[in-house]
Amino acid sequence: MTANEDHRHLTALRGRPWVAANEALAFVVELVAIGALAVWGFTAPEGVAASVALGIGAPAAAVVLWGLFAAPRARYPLPLAGVLAVKTLVLGGGVAAVHGTGHPVAAVVLAVVTVANTGCAEYFRRR
Repeated sequence: MTANEDHRHLTALRGRPWVAANEALAFVVELVAIGALAVWGFTAPEGVAASVALGIGAPAAAVVLWGLFAAPRARYPLPLAGVLAVKTLVLGGGVAAVHGTGHPVAAVVLAVVTVANTGCAEYFRRR
């Protein structure tokens, strides 16, 4: 995005506070997914070395994947289907990680919030 596009995006958010709130929620959901991957990795029962590798590697891989393909300023921008595939992998991995740490109800809540938030965000971003 150029500075002019950033300004237009911010101006568009000013008149629609629900869109700005949804964007903030999207950021929180992304952080929760990254954190859930880290917690899942560090609590893996495969041994200390595997737990450390998963605890650092899983969220690091998710961040790199997101930055390359799904971020607003992605290095390699993808069409909508590709962005949604990356988001499904990363955010769905976060949901699976929450479930894998023994919190199935929280995983369902996170899944519902993630799907609703991502659907709304992508709809409003492409309008």
